[in-house]
Amino acid sequence: MNNENLIFAFVLTFLAGLSTGIGSIMALLSKNFNHKFLAGALGFSAGAMIYVSLADIFPEAHRALSEIYGEKQAYYYALISFFSGIALIALIDKLVPPFENPHEIRNVDECECKNNNKLMRMGVFSAIAIGIHNFPEGMATFISTVENPGVGISIAFAIAIHNIPEGIAISAPIYYATKSRRKAFYYSILSGLSEPLGAVIAFYFLSLFYSTTFFGIILAAVAGIMVFISLDELLPTAEKYGEHHVAVYGLVSGMFVMSVSILLFM
Repeated sequence: MNNENLIFAFVLTFLAGLSTGIGSIMALLSKNFNHKFLAGALGFSAGAMIYVSLADIFPEAHRALSEIYGEKQAYYYALISFFSGIALIALIDKLVPPFENPHEIRNVDECECKNNNKLMRMGVFSAIAIGIHNFPEGMATFISTVENPGVGISIAFAIAIHNIPEGIAISAPIYYATKSRRKAFYYSILSGLSEPLGAVIAFYFLSLFYSTTFFGIILAAVAGIMVFISLDELLPTAEKYGEHHVAVYGLVSGMFVMSVSILLFM
């Protein structure tokens, strides 16, 4: 593993995690954020993540495994790893109570009429839920950047966009429960720090078990994680908060930008 790539991967993952703070600032400075813009951005993020997962990360995992097992057997292992990644993030998603779904963006106006204790509980549990969700995302960003820094930049950007509504989901209820902007911002940033923690865990396992086989398996699992996040969280949220075509245009734009990005860094 290249030391420069490792440092760069940690920095990217840290910055992507901190983008929950951008959502927090949006929630605290304005009651009326642009839902259509947010929907397009989420669609863009989903498109970028799906494209890079299927067009770059999964094929790279297959290539790595082919060096050891041959093309056909390697494809089986890559497929098993891909769907194992999906199963892992689906299990995490299942363990998060629906009421505290971290991608359920609540309008600030809706928060004002609720009980303070209930609002605080909503914000704190959202922060915990988002921290759990962000952990594997941090691993995905880190591992992808170690494998290909150019692709890692694009993934970090996509995940940063997807973290913005999470910051909103945390900050709005906590602010109206406590009337403290500092506390609302603090909780949103804290939840985002689980991403660099995921990077630390990924580094630990890579340093212990690093091999071509292990790296190929992890890459395929990362591809599965990102596809599931896009289909289960980003696209439904984009559809909910914008017109159907806004989400689709964002999706296609994300795929196009990612394809150009991959060509530039080849």
